[in-house]
Amino acid sequence: MVVLAAVGYDTGMKAHPDSIGVLLRQWRQRRRLSQLALALDAGVSQRHLSFLESGRSRPSRDMVLELSRQLDVPLRDRNVMLHSAGYAPFFPQRPLDVPELSVAREIIDRILRGHLPHPALAVDRHWTLLSANTAVSHLLAGVAPHLLNGDVNVLRLSLHPEGLASRILNLAEWRHHVLTRLGHEIEHSADPVLAGLRDELEALPLPGTGRPDHAVLGQTQAIAVPLRLKSDAGPLTFLTTTTVFGTAVDVTLSEVAIEAFFPADKETADIMAALDDGT
Repeated sequence: MVVLAAVGYDTGMKAHPDSIGVLLRQWRQRRRLSQLALALDAGVSQRHLSFLESGRSRPSRDMVLELSRQLDVPLRDRNVMLHSAGYAPFFPQRPLDVPELSVAREIIDRILRGHLPHPALAVDRHWTLLSANTAVSHLLAGVAPHLLNGDVNVLRLSLHPEGLASRILNLAEWRHHVLTRLGHEIEHSADPVLAGLRDELEALPLPGTGRPDHAVLGQTQAIAVPLRLKSDAGPLTFLTTTTVFGTAVDVTLSEVAIEAFFPADKETADIMAALDDGT
């Protein structure tokens, strides 16, 4: 198993000058809700919500928590909203290596081990690798060492010409899937780091062409977008699933996702079983 990386404490509050009214309006507009719709969901009057957004009224701590819940604001940003309204953070944010999160670490480790002989990995909110099972190493043959040093970004590793891109048999389709998913995450979180990552990935050239891929994909007949990967043992085809801690109240834990790769055909299952026997 790869050692689970620690995720440090960083609320981001010091760098955020916006008032609670501005933040409320921004998140409401990101969710494409009218003031009336949000007011009805939160059980307040539209007039009161308007006063909160304009700064004419100051919300209570409970009101900030309720509005941020209705807006499905990430826990990290709910703390920012509380801080902007003059309140202390409500949701703790601790590194994954602290004793309080030992149960969560064990759960992550069990899921990754239990998925063998197939690949599975855990990432943080910026797609930085936290942990992986031993099967992941079978996918990394030929990857440039600089992509595996320090903090490893899984999406960069996937689409970089010196990463997996040169071995992905359906690169245009997979690239489109990755960038579309990343776009949805940016829309939901408004995370500037993810936005910068998307810009970086969009500019990566296709292996052997020296230019970005702007292919427009047609309708696929598959049930899901697969990852088709060339390997020394033969082509591998995987479907992926994502697991998150649905009831997390710790910021760090709420941002951990486990990406599991399932064989999409018998040939892939047989190859992965044989590779696992050989390790």
